[in-house]
Amino acid sequence: MSAPDRNTLWAGAFADELARAGVCEVCLAPGSRSTPLALAFAHHGGFRLRVHLDERSAGFFALGTGKASGVPAVVLTTSGTAAANLFPAVIEASQGETPLLVLTADRPHRMRDGDANQTIDQLRLFGPFVHEFFDVAPATAEGPALRHLRALAGRAVASAVGAPAGPVHLNFPLDLPLEPIVSAGLPMASGDADPRAVLGRLESAPYVDVTPRRPQVSDSDLDLLEERLRAAHRPLLVAGPGADQEQGAAASRFAAATGVPLLADPLSGARYRAAALGRALGAYDLFLRDGLVRAALAPDLVIRVGRSPTSAALLDYLDTCGAGVHAVIDPSHLWKDHRGLATHVLRGDAADALDRLAERAGPVPGEGGWSGLWSAVEDAATRAIGSALSGSAFEGQVARDVLDAVPAGGTMFVSNSMPVRDLDAFGGVRDQELRVLGNRGASGIDGIVSTALGVAAAARQPVIALLGDIALLHDGNGLLATREADARVVFVVVNNDGGGIFHFLPIREHEPHFTRLFATPHGLEPARLAALYDLPYQLVEPGAVGEAVVSALAAGGCRLLEVRSDREENRRRREAVVEAVRAAAAARLDQS
Repeated sequence: MSAPDRNTLWAGAFADELARAGVCEVCLAPGSRSTPLALAFAHHGGFRLRVHLDERSAGFFALGTGKASGVPAVVLTTSGTAAANLFPAVIEASQGETPLLVLTADRPHRMRDGDANQTIDQLRLFGPFVHEFFDVAPATAEGPALRHLRALAGRAVASAVGAPAGPVHLNFPLDLPLEPIVSAGLPMASGDADPRAVLGRLESAPYVDVTPRRPQVSDSDLDLLEERLRAAHRPLLVAGPGADQEQGAAASRFAAATGVPLLADPLSGARYRAAALGRALGAYDLFLRDGLVRAALAPDLVIRVGRSPTSAALLDYLDTCGAGVHAVIDPSHLWKDHRGLATHVLRGDAADALDRLAERAGPVPGEGGWSGLWSAVEDAATRAIGSALSGSAFEGQVARDVLDAVPAGGTMFVSNSMPVRDLDAFGGVRDQELRVLGNRGASGIDGIVSTALGVAAAARQPVIALLGDIALLHDGNGLLATREADARVVFVVVNNDGGGIFHFLPIREHEPHFTRLFATPHGLEPARLAALYDLPYQLVEPGAVGEAVVSALAAGGCRLLEVRSDREENRRRREAVVEAVRAAAAARLDQS
């Protein structure tokens, strides 16, 4: 059999097996060395194939589809630096526990470790940031090798999805000629390659059905936590950002069943859902900035699920609250206790553990009025926020209004830097099903545009994305994917002409270096970027952003709404609201 037949057969068998395992999204950047794989996905018919000119954007788009669906997408590149451009998306997938299949084409073994063109060392290129790495064997038509390749596809998918989810890297060394002799379909192999190895198992079944890992917290560990929970006078549940929306639902069920106060991060899946009111607290970022409030609300037991909370005030509170028991429930290999607060780390699925613990413990008596005290402070803070936001709109009000415009059952994607912090502080709690997603694994502003578009493609519904001007410019190439018919995103860009988050740091006092090195005003206009990609654009007044989002959703497709803001004025307005909320919470405690 000729080399082109081997490459076509090899790549086709692998693509076919991915489809049998449930993979349906493929993002690729053009390249020569990846030709056999690109054609295999195109010829198969079972994949939605998307072409991106920028590998970094391709990686984040694939990340977004995995984040929304829980099914890994394929991102495919040619060899050399093209593969290296995937590193930011791989890191975010790893830290954010998002399934992702990274396929990199490589030169044949004889060309490695030399001066061959477009050849770098791609072995374990992404280091510890992938669940597994496979240097796939050279293409062959032999039956045993094809059977191994099909099994490898199933292994890769299972490793990517559970638990925790994450990226898997497969490196394909491919020799010339790369173009097939056949125009479509798979050629039959010769030699000892049997039909099952070439065509797969009957009835579209996977060659090997690999069960993903689903670790469970042991009964003995739950026994211990149940005992501590029953004995606690002031228990608290903290739900941080989570890749698994079921974890947020379980946190809500736990709070409802036990009466334990729940501090729910906006990315936890617990803050915006039916019956969230009275179950989840959302104003803590503001009122926990007060020392007297923190002291009055000090817990003796903390149960924490998900990643570290977005709120720095909540992290400081946990650091100083003096809880005798601080239990972290998590299935991940990542150590989610960077401040060294945990007294117990329970390895296993958090949603399952919370449901089992709630069933065992039932209502937790706790100290009289403990849950009510949290609710009273939350109510006072919420009223103060509403009153303080009634003046001229600033970026915190914009985040709140954008959230209010998300329809029930809808999805919002929020960028890092200030947008997610503003949503945390001012977004409040909603008594309806909303899904709010973000890239909080490594918390970068790279790939935000592409991730939001990937989320929309997988969610099969419009997505509202809140981001800043720097994040938009950083992933401007990602706007090319707005041409995808199913990637419907309303981008709300808060343009303060630079890095507004730095105005909340002490470095702001150090001019002239502050403006040039940190605030970095750029003077670029989002309208021109929108025009480059034929993206409908609208400049919106801050107070009218909610109405504009609703109109943009009704119009359909992708749109870009710009809201302009002054960095320094935004800082003053935000600090005034924070002070008003802190004072209201402290006053409410004085009445208790």
